[in-house]
Amino acid sequence: MKAAVFYGKEDIRVETIADITPKAGEVLIQIKACGVCGTDMHIYDGAEGAAKTTPPTILGHEFSGIVQAVGDGVHRVKAGDRVCVDPNDMCGECWYCKQGAGHFCENMIGIGTTINGGFAEFCVVREKQVYTIPDALSFEEAAMAEPIACCLHGMDLTGIRPGETVLIVGGGTIGLIMLQLVKLSGAAMVILAEPIAAKREKAMMLGADIVLDPATENLEDVMAKHSIYAINAAIECVGNVSTMRYAIDHTGKGGTAMLFGLTAPEARMDILPFDLFKNEITVKASFINPYTQTRAIALLGRHKIDVKSLITDIVPLDDINDIFAKKRYQGHGKIIVKP
Repeated sequence: MKAAVFYGKEDIRVETIADITPKAGEVLIQIKACGVCGTDMHIYDGAEGAAKTTPPTILGHEFSGIVQAVGDGVHRVKAGDRVCVDPNDMCGECWYCKQGAGHFCENMIGIGTTINGGFAEFCVVREKQVYTIPDALSFEEAAMAEPIACCLHGMDLTGIRPGETVLIVGGGTIGLIMLQLVKLSGAAMVILAEPIAAKREKAMMLGADIVLDPATENLEDVMAKHSIYAINAAIECVGNVSTMRYAIDHTGKGGTAMLFGLTAPEARMDILPFDLFKNEITVKASFINPYTQTRAIALLGRHKIDVKSLITDIVPLDDINDIFAKKRYQGHGKIIVKP
């Protein structure tokens, strides 16, 4: 079969490798669509993503496809089923798993990070990581279930209540998913800060109440113009120290700053504890997608989340280096790789 194999920093090669067959408890999936995540970019650039990647490994953890074959003991899915995959395979036996915090699993298997993933024609995964998808849902949309699941965990931790004012920092794919989830949560006012005009336009189309360019517009002035007294929650979706600082600085008294974006492992940020103290600000982070995949598929299947408008490029597997090495498509929107 054909696969894009990661051999190390800035080295991905499309190769023909041995065909794979499912063992007991495993499912063989023909990949139909695999999203390119910021984590994939981090790994390609030599940084660590959500888990440590040891080359050679096939990256790609946001994928959907058709079940081609199943191993012994598999009963929940069958050949021909349309499915997507939760790439974070928890052991269920370690201390964290037994405390209901499986995303901190000490034996976590990361499909597309610690083991081979979806930048390939086929992938084998354990049955418990496979989820059937509605017939009306396209494979491209279904590949977005994993990032939506991650965003849902971040939303759960942020605890937005109906009627609140929420700031979203960054209008990329994650920021625009968060925007829609915040609207679904009942927020009365959603502000999105994004320097790229096309992304601000898309944010308005998806329901943002106010968009601004943080490079040229002052948020306090915008709030005063619209009679907004305070921001109850700020969700940072970029992964830069400067944008995280921006989110914290603009979180109102008693509010929550959710630092959702993924920084480089060595990134550091200065925080004044006294400011957190006197304003009673809660700073949180969110790690992967524990127990949220089913909810993500339900939102997609019932068309509560628009991901079609977020997908800007569909790239053949053979041309995957145009995404990574040439960075040809970066900054446009969501990129989907199709074998």
